Amino acid sequence: MARILIAGCGDVGTRLGLQLAADGHAVWGLRRDPASLPAPIRPLAADLASGSGLDALPDGLDHVVCTIAAGGGGEAAYRQAYVEAPLRLFDALERRGARIERVLFTSSTSVYGQDDGSEVDETAPAEPASPTAALLRRGEQVFLDGPYPAIVLRLAGLYGPGRTWLIDQLRTGRARCTPGVWSNRIHVLDAARACAHLLFLREPQPLYNGADDHPAPLCEVLDWLAGRLGLPAPARGTAADAMLRGNKRVSNLRLRRSGFQLRHPGYRDGYVDMLE
Repeated sequence: MARILIAGCGDVGTRLGLQLAADGHAVWGLRRDPASLPAPIRPLAADLASGSGLDALPDGLDHVVCTIAAGGGGEAAYRQAYVEAPLRLFDALERRGARIERVLFTSSTSVYGQDDGSEVDETAPAEPASPTAALLRRGEQVFLDGPYPAIVLRLAGLYGPGRTWLIDQLRTGRARCTPGVWSNRIHVLDAARACAHLLFLREPQPLYNGADDHPAPLCEVLDWLAGRLGLPAPARGTAADAMLRGNKRVSNLRLRRSGFQLRHPGYRDGYVDMLE
């Protein structure tokens, strides 16, 4: 049985924690207000932004998973969440003499700035196009250069139960897409499963892309959803719109070659369950 801390235990972290606990591990969920965390995740009230509560970290931890989310969309929030908070957590762990076997950080495929529709894998340059994505990329390096062996999992857009943004956009008439622009996603349950897989993988690589098997043009996804919902097709955008969001096809081949199998390999598989 491993002793595992999930820092920033939100949606993905909670799903991961329940899976790990079901497998027999001891799991602590760290967040500012952990009262809503379901058992058997053990609540730990702490604030990574200020460092308060970190003196109550459990002893004998084996693994740490950081599923931290920025508290806002600006640069200050990203710097606090992805650069300053991990450094504060590492400092608290080191002061306690923690001997962590592995740290896993959930990042984002937004660190890839490619906008030409090309396929990107973990060897592709990660040159973010926005200041916030650049801070996320900097946060990745904090983990990779940190005091413990680290894995970075770059997650594509999350969807699944409670994550119905595209459906909501269609229902409110605000959906918009640009022909030829690709989108990448992963079902939130597969994201949690990928974290668990990598946490115990023998001889892992330091970087993995967490996306499903089938990148798809966003217009294709929205048109399919609109057809299933009986709603009008979304409005079409321009090339200028596309430049604001990037355009790439994220490869998950390294993750699949490590032995991981998705339960929702494409958007149809995941959205059908949600729509039904």
